[in-house]
Amino acid sequence: MSIMSFIKGELLEIIEFLDDSRDTLAWRFPDEDKQIKNGAQLIVRESQAAQFVYLGQYGDCFGPGKHSLVTDNIPVLSTLKGWKYGFESPFKADVYFITTRLFTGNKWGTANPIMLRDKDFGVVRLRAFGTFDFRIVNAPVFLKEVAGTDQHFRLDEFADTMRSRIVSVFSDALASCGVPALDVASRYTELGDALLPLINPQVTTKYGIEITSFLLENVSVPPEVEAAIDKRSSMGVVGDLTNYVKFQMAQSMTQGGDGGSAAMPAQMAMGFGLAQEMVKQMQQPAAAGSPPPLPGAAPAAAIPELLSPAQAAELLGVTEADVIAAIDAGDLKGKKIGTAYRISRAALDAFLAG
Repeated sequence: MSIMSFIKGELLEIIEFLDDSRDTLAWRFPDEDKQIKNGAQLIVRESQAAQFVYLGQYGDCFGPGKHSLVTDNIPVLSTLKGWKYGFESPFKADVYFITTRLFTGNKWGTANPIMLRDKDFGVVRLRAFGTFDFRIVNAPVFLKEVAGTDQHFRLDEFADTMRSRIVSVFSDALASCGVPALDVASRYTELGDALLPLINPQVTTKYGIEITSFLLENVSVPPEVEAAIDKRSSMGVVGDLTNYVKFQMAQSMTQGGDGGSAAMPAQMAMGFGLAQEMVKQMQQPAAAGSPPPLPGAAPAAAIPELLSPAQAAELLGVTEADVIAAIDAGDLKGKKIGTAYRISRAALDAFLAG
């Protein structure tokens, strides 16, 4: 073997990466301590980028194509190495191939609940998980912050490294956007799209990646918040106070309540029924031989034309706060005289008839 053949065998003439896997993010070309020949061919395929690193400093980055490694093609590396008049001799540098295609269906999730300040429920603890799609857009940042000097950096290593970081960015974005817990728990797709503009600037700057799709598959809240959400949605369905009482009464009957809070709707409904019966008796003249009035019912003459909320509450068998709430909601007509409400007997009749 001649000296020239030996030297040629010690030089790298073609640098390329044939990737037949689907999980490679970064791969360092195995130079086996060989030097790169002046004019060597660098072949970068579609969905790849080739990053040169010289003595720990990031040099030139090449996109898809066939490149001849001469001074004009590697200006950054020429500056780092100090070639003032071009180079004729072989040189040494590490070459990392980065996969730039889209990686889909990557899972993320919160190991611990996220503390979220909500205007409706105060401080709420949320758990969330979902998937995201990403691609590498800044090879030097990705190599420095994520892959490091790993010979073969794969997707499973990325998942272990980035899962907590993605959750941290998600938590910050969710806290800053001020989305109510009710929307977080019900509008997954819209929320993911809304969070992307908040998440991407951080992950691109810190880790050199771009998230193209961020999906929430499930968001769970503590049981007490779930109960409050269910109650609020039920209130929205029933619409007014009278129907709400009927709804609660039906719930207590189907659940077979054993007293306490379960008995309250039934008691309120009984109060409404009793008051309605009293008003009917007041409106009808007493007939001969008719049964005596219900126990506790006031004579018609004793009931004034205008009642205070307290008087109406006593008549209906509910609290004064319930009566005021019905007035504020527009279910019960009331007049405001000065600073106090007054309810007419006709308005009370109309309310009970409804």
